[in-house]
Amino acid sequence: MPALSRLVRIRTELRALLALATPIIIAQLAYTAMGFVDTVMAGRVSPHDLAAVALGNSLWVPVFLLMNGILLATTPKVAQRFGAGQQEQIGPLVRQALWLALAVGFACAALLWNAEPVLRLMQVEPSLVELSMGYLRGIACGFPAVALYHVLRCFSDGLGHTRPSMMLGIGGLLLNIPLNYVLIYGHLGFPAMGGAGCGWASGAVMWCMLLGMLWWVNSARYYRPSQLFNHFEWPQWAVIRRLLSVGVPIGVAVFAESSIFSVIALLIGGLGATVVAGHQIALNFSSMIFMIPYSLAMAVTVRVGQALGRGEPREARFAAGIGMGSALAYACLSAGLVLLLREPIAMIYSPDPTVITVAATLLVYSALFQFSDAVQVTAAGALRGYQDTRATMLITLFAYWGIGLPVGYSLGLADWFGEPSGPSGLWQGLVVGLTCAALMLGVRLARSARRRIRAAAYVSKGAVSA
Repeated sequence: MPALSRLVRIRTELRALLALATPIIIAQLAYTAMGFVDTVMAGRVSPHDLAAVALGNSLWVPVFLLMNGILLATTPKVAQRFGAGQQEQIGPLVRQALWLALAVGFACAALLWNAEPVLRLMQVEPSLVELSMGYLRGIACGFPAVALYHVLRCFSDGLGHTRPSMMLGIGGLLLNIPLNYVLIYGHLGFPAMGGAGCGWASGAVMWCMLLGMLWWVNSARYYRPSQLFNHFEWPQWAVIRRLLSVGVPIGVAVFAESSIFSVIALLIGGLGATVVAGHQIALNFSSMIFMIPYSLAMAVTVRVGQALGRGEPREARFAAGIGMGSALAYACLSAGLVLLLREPIAMIYSPDPTVITVAATLLVYSALFQFSDAVQVTAAGALRGYQDTRATMLITLFAYWGIGLPVGYSLGLADWFGEPSGPSGLWQGLVVGLTCAALMLGVRLARSARRRIRAAAYVSKGAVSA
């Protein structure tokens, strides 16, 4: 009977997790598919345009993830208040998060608009710099919009309503394709911008998605108890500081992971457009695969946060365990498929045989780190639900920058251990760094969960004694 009861409990939690995660998965796949569309359409113009988009991605994606990570503090805070039945506190919190988003969005846009010195510092080919900057400046124009959109999405996810981000993600993807076609190839009176047109198309899509989310949040009945738009408030530093105390470590942790891929793209920028293009293909497809465990981690954040808000730390730990098991099961499937289909996958992106060979080789390493990536991202998502983000940041920085990048550099670009292996060695470093992160974050999650359970038992025991 206890075994049957546990099985029912697992099935119930898994059903609730997947109901929450499925729209997030579809939304994240739609967002990543925009990058896939950009890569494929730019690759059909020339390897030069594909390389320019790859270099642009190596700069804007880490900045975007840093910004989103900072704003992601909204989700666990909303989830805990919702779980505790304190909906009247959600509106004021989210209004302050929107002010924070506005400031961070404009700051990140300014960084991207003036990113040319970074490309020159990394000794990128001059012909690629101009095209990459055209792409980056188009993306930069959409950053204030996507920052505000992300806060509203976190607000909705924290309440347990993930369908809006799914619908808007699909809509954004469907809009991105014709806009790319018009701006890349030059139609309807627009000049042919090549790879740079992808950036301006993406910037326009970001503004359209913000308008769609504003309409949804303002019209749907299930948002009304939070009274988000019923009042106007000026920025309140005390609230924003609390958001930053949780969000900045999340942002730095996400940035630390994503920036390693970007640094690798910049490090191999001098090896030629073909190598950069092969790296971009492997990275883009790996990012698409990663969206499913990443989405599960976002759902775990909500499940853990709501359970803690209800005062149920054991349920929070159980939700984290089910999330991690689900991510590992997916990793088994994704790793096998990538190994079997690595060459056909590369052929989708480019007809160039050399590019296909480079990409297929790197996809082998992508398959290898599926397991550690699934564990580390799910553990990090659960720790966000516990609002234990500072330790996550320190672990991530050490694993990726203290271990992964030095190992990758020594194998790929230095002759310390023999002949440098180029991009393969750098991706081997990624496998090592992600594995270390998975082990350390898993230990930290177990400790955080035990600490919460003990604290709750102590409070309960004190109440009974009284």
